[in-house]
Amino acid sequence: MHGKYKTHVEPKLFLIECWARDGLTDEQIAKNLGIGYSTINLYKTQYVELVEALKKGKEVIDFEIENALVKRALGYKYTETTKETVADRDAQGNIIGSHLEVTKTVTKEVAPDVTAQIYWLKNRKPGQWRDRPTEEDREALNKLDGILSGIGRMMKND
Repeated sequence: MHGKYKTHVEPKLFLIECWARDGLTDEQIAKNLGIGYSTINLYKTQYVELVEALKKGKEVIDFEIENALVKRALGYKYTETTKETVADRDAQGNIIGSHLEVTKTVTKEVAPDVTAQIYWLKNRKPGQWRDRPTEEDREALNKLDGILSGIGRMMKND
């Protein structure tokens, strides 16, 4: 009844999630599992845990990357702690061991990344941030060019 699910799929649910996170398609995952694409599609209708592993792998990484992109686009601060190894000495000054000791803590700032901002805006608001003008944009620019040329000619004649 379960076919290869119990032997080929169920023991590898975490691996399936990882493959999905790495961007493998369901077809590639099926091949890695040694089952057919139609079989994995059938199993997705029968086993919720398989669907959840695929979904978790694909969604979680998308959210993490989106959050990292936003963080990079806006800039951020972080705390950096420097530690040094300090020698432990006995009463005579002999080294008997060592330990790490915090020497300083500094708050650093990463400036906003313009490239990340452009990427975000082009993908989130393509109507406002596209590189190529639309036909409407071209028509408006041509009209503006005509108006400016006319003004230029009028100013020369004055």
